[in-house]
Amino acid sequence: MTKLSIALKKHHRLVSALALVLAVAAIFWVVNSPAVVGAAAAERVLPIYSVKRQDKTIAISFDAAWGNEDTQTLIDILNKYGVKATFFVVGAWVDKYPESVKAIADAGDEVMNHSDDHAHFSKLSTEDITANINAANDKIEAVTGVRPALFRCPYGEYDDHVITAVKSMGMTAIQWSVDSLDWQGISAQKITERVLKNVQPGSIVLFHNAAKHTPEALPGILEALQKAGYNIVPISQLIVSGDYTIDSTGCQCPVTCVSPSPAASPAASPAASPAVSPTPTAACSKTPKA
Repeated sequence: MTKLSIALKKHHRLVSALALVLAVAAIFWVVNSPAVVGAAAAERVLPIYSVKRQDKTIAISFDAAWGNEDTQTLIDILNKYGVKATFFVVGAWVDKYPESVKAIADAGDEVMNHSDDHAHFSKLSTEDITANINAANDKIEAVTGVRPALFRCPYGEYDDHVITAVKSMGMTAIQWSVDSLDWQGISAQKITERVLKNVQPGSIVLFHNAAKHTPEALPGILEALQKAGYNIVPISQLIVSGDYTIDSTGCQCPVTCVSPSPAASPAASPAASPAVSPTPTAACSKTPKA
């Protein structure tokens, strides 16, 4: 073999190695580029966690899936303070407690859908999701006379196909931006401190109808929020009804709203699937706190 041939082979190997290094570097850049990561985040299909509001308007919600010991007490507290809330109820709960569902509706509070049986929706097919939601809608409508327009995923779990299925039914998927953590059995004081610390205009607050200390905490929370100038409305009155976008934190914004960069990925909710459910630390980060 001539010296020229040996030199050419060495050059070829060097060029091939360099090409491999450049290819690996290019792949690494594509995967880790903020622009690409942000675009991927922007393509996710998200429910509404909060709403971009300039006024001090928020919503509080209650999930009803299991017990029923305190539902009427919560209704009475809400009535005392002139507050209307949104109750997300499971179809099986409607079967057990139709009189409570009617009492919620008769008090002027919203009754919305929390699935028929509190299943893990990310494990269901699109057909099963729509059938499950429609089954609960039928039960709620039979008691209240109103078919729900809002849906909250059981366990706060979802993926793109779940939210897409909900939207295909003409319904809106709702999460929350402030978790009271009442479901953990924490004290009324801790529930109160947690809610008042994190609430801001456009927040959606999560409570549960059967949590041990929620009835004790709720009056003080409502008093403090009203004293701070907050207007508390049902979720259907909080969300944007016209054209809107949902940014990467789950904040619903009117089309004129400037959203945070989609590259800023929010933390996962402790009550939701970490891989799929962002929980923003604020209801649109540019919104002023009280």
